[in-house]
Amino acid sequence: MDNSELLRFYVSCPPGLEAVLAGEYHALDLKRMKLSKEPDFRNKSPRGEDIGGMEFEGPLEDVYKANLHMRCASRVTVRLGEFIAITFAELRKKASKLEWEKYLKPGQKVSVQAVCHKSRLYHSDAVAERVIGAIDDHFSSSGLHCESSQEGQIVLVRLVHDRCTISIDSSGELLHKRGYRQAVAKAPIRENLAAGMILASGWDGQSTLIDPFCGSGTIPIEASLLARNIAPGINRPFQFMKWPAFDRPLWENVLERSKKEIIKNCPTIIGFDRDNGAIEMAKMNAARAGQSDCINFASQAISYLQPSSESGWIVTNPPYGIRVSQNKDLRDLYAKFGSILMDSFTGWNLCLLSSDDKLMMNMGLGNPDKVSIINNGGIPVKMVSLRIKR
Repeated sequence: MDNSELLRFYVSCPPGLEAVLAGEYHALDLKRMKLSKEPDFRNKSPRGEDIGGMEFEGPLEDVYKANLHMRCASRVTVRLGEFIAITFAELRKKASKLEWEKYLKPGQKVSVQAVCHKSRLYHSDAVAERVIGAIDDHFSSSGLHCESSQEGQIVLVRLVHDRCTISIDSSGELLHKRGYRQAVAKAPIRENLAAGMILASGWDGQSTLIDPFCGSGTIPIEASLLARNIAPGINRPFQFMKWPAFDRPLWENVLERSKKEIIKNCPTIIGFDRDNGAIEMAKMNAARAGQSDCINFASQAISYLQPSSESGWIVTNPPYGIRVSQNKDLRDLYAKFGSILMDSFTGWNLCLLSSDDKLMMNMGLGNPDKVSIINNGGIPVKMVSLRIKR
């Protein structure tokens, strides 16, 4: 595949982090596609805004860069084609003409995932079956047949108002899997959501950052990677490496440039948790991420929280009572946390997740400056940002 060829690709992210994703694509100088006027049930709001991701256009290098660098992304998919299909025969014939040879080998395992909405072809399993047949048709001269497998190359098929869109996954494992988090405490936060919180908080990458409920250390580790300009995907493989069209010299050039941009120095980043086991997990995860020297982890209850500098950021995912201790009353904990912040952290910036408005009110911090609704492991939560005042 020539790097001068323009590809259309879609970068998904946790709903609620679209604005953060927009900031990331500006930094990477990616070209965003304008929203289609076609009705789309999945990725546009009634106001015509993107929900859960954005579409871009650019060369193969941009696909590599998006996978490597975008911190709050979940997956990058490349669009193979788009066409109208009202019969199964039409679907199979048109799908067989796509450039499958760039992304698949004859007879390899594939996982076709189809979604149908308000289309004459409404049976998703039947649609997936026809697309697998179309791939076999494309490679008919080889005499080999694709094997349907959940472990295979993911092919996404969407039929909306009879318009079929076929895309192929370039990421492999979801992008929040950086490779460092093998030890996990209770109710962990995904890496891309942690990175999204840090970016949304406005942290400058130089001031002190504290996570008083750090669990297995995801927020401090993501903060360290961000401050040092270390690409989140620098130590993991991607699905595009298995494509016949994989351009190894181009990828190695993109990867080498990212390594040259790493910053050696790091700011003060601290992670506290009252659970000794969680702190040990956090230290092991930080070591795997190569960030042990940049983060100070310590076992400490919230009652002993004190500022280590005159100003800074607190970015944290405190217990909600849903995933960790559903029957435990957390009102006292939140009240204590809010009291400490007002007494000792005036002028600091706070960003936290919460699923309970009453718990937030118990903190006594007043109205937040910004609230975003996001999804954390299947739980709708609010990401709240504010400047701490007395």
